[in-house]
Amino acid sequence: MAAEDGRIPFNRAALTGAELELIAQALASGQISGDGPFSKRCQRLLGEILDAPGRVLLTPSGTQALEMAALLIGVGEGDEVIGPSFTFPSTLGAFALRGATPRFADIRPDTLNVDPREIERLIGPRTRAIVVTHYAGIACEMDAIMELSRAHELPVVEDAAHGLFGSHGDRALGTIGRCGILSFHETKNLTSGGEGGALILRDEEDLRRAEVIREKGTDRAAFFRGEVDAYAWTDFGSNYLLSEPQAAYLLAQLEARERIQGARELAWTAYAEGLAGWADEQGVMLPEVSPGGSRQPWHLFWMLMPDPGARDALLAHLGERRVHAVFHYTPLHSSPMGRRLAPETGRLPVTEDVAGRLLRLPLHYGLSDTERRAVIEAVLEFQP
Repeated sequence: MAAEDGRIPFNRAALTGAELELIAQALASGQISGDGPFSKRCQRLLGEILDAPGRVLLTPSGTQALEMAALLIGVGEGDEVIGPSFTFPSTLGAFALRGATPRFADIRPDTLNVDPREIERLIGPRTRAIVVTHYAGIACEMDAIMELSRAHELPVVEDAAHGLFGSHGDRALGTIGRCGILSFHETKNLTSGGEGGALILRDEEDLRRAEVIREKGTDRAAFFRGEVDAYAWTDFGSNYLLSEPQAAYLLAQLEARERIQGARELAWTAYAEGLAGWADEQGVMLPEVSPGGSRQPWHLFWMLMPDPGARDALLAHLGERRVHAVFHYTPLHSSPMGRRLAPETGRLPVTEDVAGRLLRLPLHYGLSDTERRAVIEAVLEFQP
């Protein structure tokens, strides 16, 4: 559905029609704080989807799931954490918040994911963890990255904020490293009402400690299971619980996931097919459908223009035709905080090049056939 001014929006949060009914049920239940029946239903369903039974904990955001991961791993002053510069600030900011120094790695020019060779180059005596971002829900080279993890005894955290329903081979994104995170922000395929996230864990010991961390550092979860007579403050922690009305909203989306994903795949495929010839003629790079045999979640559709000037011109051209297209990340290493935390980084040529040439087209559950055609026609009119 277009905006009131006739503009085709870049994003519109999915709305399936069942959200208000389930939110009303949550409100009527008398429990609207976190970790109630709706949260538990979501966690069970996510566990089934990810083949991670009993290993998913809802959080207020993907950022806070990353903060929990930093606490679990135990990073602190003097530690270094390696991750991509081409990502959202939370990916490494959650670890910097605990005192760790980010070491920024360059990306591959094809998938736009972190380059394992760059990770290996940065590993040193102070390295404490590796963080990867599955850009656009396309899997990083997890075989090579997990090999580095084993060789250097370094935990891997997967930022799968783009990656729900994506996989590396037959393994869901977020379930391969020591832990992974999801986001249910309004820009993601599914949302829990604007914000929301999840932490995915592999290890039983990590799960038990994560339950304490998200309950303000108390063993409250064990108390409600009858495992302790009273709960007490036992560890570091904070309030990392998603509210029940938000979980109810998310449950409606999870239950409609096939419908939502089908619409997104339709839009993504229409772009890929409709723009392929134009892209070849104009020297524009489009994403691959499933590089390396991975399954993608149809999260976003990006284009790499020949140069920054062409990118900016196309953004302006689309804006004139009421199509809201956008660029993406400002490289972290060249941001004010990145320069402050890691001034020695130097240039990351692929990251810097990609950031200046990339744009994203509107892609969301509510995108109509008419709007898809209008976006494609507007792009085809443009000559770089």
